[in-house]
Amino acid sequence: MNTEEPHSDPVANVDAGQASPLLSPEHAPGELRIPGDLRSFSGTPNGARRSVGIAVSRFNGDVTSLLLEGAIEGLESAGVARGAIDILPVPGAFEIPLAAMALARTKRYGCVLAIGCVIRGETPHFDYISSEAASGVQVAGLETGVPVAFGVLTCNSLEQAMARAGGPQGNKGRETALGGLEMADALARLRAGVNAR
Repeated sequence: MNTEEPHSDPVANVDAGQASPLLSPEHAPGELRIPGDLRSFSGTPNGARRSVGIAVSRFNGDVTSLLLEGAIEGLESAGVARGAIDILPVPGAFEIPLAAMALARTKRYGCVLAIGCVIRGETPHFDYISSEAASGVQVAGLETGVPVAFGVLTCNSLEQAMARAGGPQGNKGRETALGGLEMADALARLRAGVNAR
């Protein structure tokens, strides 16, 4: 029987009926309820003794710089040593999946973060880049078994992007970092057969 207590993850743990500063009005509040008599391998954003690779786009650099700062702050606040963070900059969002795959294939990282920003323009270019970045990042994680967290903003305007990179909606880079660490911890617990808490 699993008697674990709910953990306080600033991204995933939201009390029912309370608005979270990390969630937009379109998201439902509350947290997942798992029956207490079932085994659960949920993880926490635990960065102790973990190294992290970050694939980050140079395109839309004002936005991606803020996302990267947020990711690094999130990693450090979760216990990842600054010297255990490696960064692989790439030209744009289209190149992020290849970089994320290359980082994950080294098997040196507990998780990989994919950070970038695509802003809608007047042509369908946005749709192609956004779609390929998302599917490519997913493939990197699926093919390597290493959690690859998706932190590529897909926004309609620069104002939306800046709001998500450090405005009132929080920093999506930080959320990406905490999500990647949580997945790394959950998969490590699953592989070891150790229940969370």
